[in-house]
Amino acid sequence: MSTNELLLREDQGAITRLTLNRPAAYNALSLELMERLIDEFANIAADTRISVVILRGSGRGFCAGHDLKQMTEGADHELQQRTFATCSRLMMTITELPLPVIAEVHGIATAAGCQLVATCDLAVCSDDARFATPGVNIGLFCSTPMVALTRNIAPKHAMEMLLTGEMISAQRAYEMGLVNRVVTADELPKSVMTLAETLASKSSATLAVGKQAFHAQLPRSLADAYAHCSEVMTCNIQSEDAQEGIDAFLNKRTPRWKGR
Repeated sequence: MSTNELLLREDQGAITRLTLNRPAAYNALSLELMERLIDEFANIAADTRISVVILRGSGRGFCAGHDLKQMTEGADHELQQRTFATCSRLMMTITELPLPVIAEVHGIATAAGCQLVATCDLAVCSDDARFATPGVNIGLFCSTPMVALTRNIAPKHAMEMLLTGEMISAQRAYEMGLVNRVVTADELPKSVMTLAETLASKSSATLAVGKQAFHAQLPRSLADAYAHCSEVMTCNIQSEDAQEGIDAFLNKRTPRWKGR
């Protein structure tokens, strides 16, 4: 399979769908697939037509994590180091992308696949989806998935997943806060698209400001977080879209966003 076929892109207005396309391997994150994802996210960031990304998997599941077969062939330390570094870069790329990314999850999302779900801004899953960080079962603790997981769910829940390696259900993932919504398998694509359309109706510039501020304030003290976000809002309110939105609200009309 060529690197282009590893990842499929489909644009629908302001929304783009990225589909992991290694169905025979449960869309395992080979080095080539991760590099394709990083490149495509860069393309999307430069594409002013797009304001929302949906990330999904082909075949029977969302993503089974790293391609362990590729990583262990020849016990190549340099390849393993490069793989984990590339995975971290992929997760940072999603976090830093100035657009919301929605994970559309069916089947399994395990190890780095679960990390991918936790890294996306929002996640919707089918009621038969299952999640796990099972590295402990094979002697490889899910340390990098832990980074995203612990920024999504309570520490006790994260530790339970990491220490037991057990699968959790879609409902349990919802209760923990790993996913936003659980729907039937038949409803999944439509439900995700409806959510994406809701986001696409907002000012893309405002969403970009908000996503950046969300991540910037998380590690700060309470006082520093308020100081930072106060400055962000001061700049935000002076933007063209904020002025347009406020005027539209006061005059009871639909805003016409310019993306700036």
